[in-house]
Amino acid sequence: MADTEKITINLGPVDLGQVDLLVDQGFYSNRTDFIRIAIRNQLQNHSHELKQYVSEKYFVIGVVDFNRRRLEEALQAGKQIEVKIVGALVIDEDADLELVKKAFVKVKVYGMIKASNEVRKFLQGLNQSK
Repeated sequence: MADTEKITINLGPVDLGQVDLLVDQGFYSNRTDFIRIAIRNQLQNHSHELKQYVSEKYFVIGVVDFNRRRLEEALQAGKQIEVKIVGALVIDEDADLELVKKAFVKVKVYGMIKASNEVRKFLQGLNQSK
């Protein structure tokens, strides 16, 4: 099963009451089920826009995993990594901060970054830069 990330939302009492009513009437198993389905429906409503972004060759929807070997191979080939990801960027524990700094020049992640604390902080810094 893919990793998930917990999010928190604030709803007003009327919206929350309507969600609870739908749950009570059996339309959804619980609040989380309602919210997950609502989000998927909105993503489906915007699928055309999402497909336009994905048409960029360096834009990936899914999980991208980099380990030490993959980063070293890119550097040996004279390449630095520019990536946009919708999903997750995973940097394996065998890739240290020094190597990651040499390998990545641009990172934009719409989702989550899974890496050691120091590597994640560095990549989040790249993620914030324009």
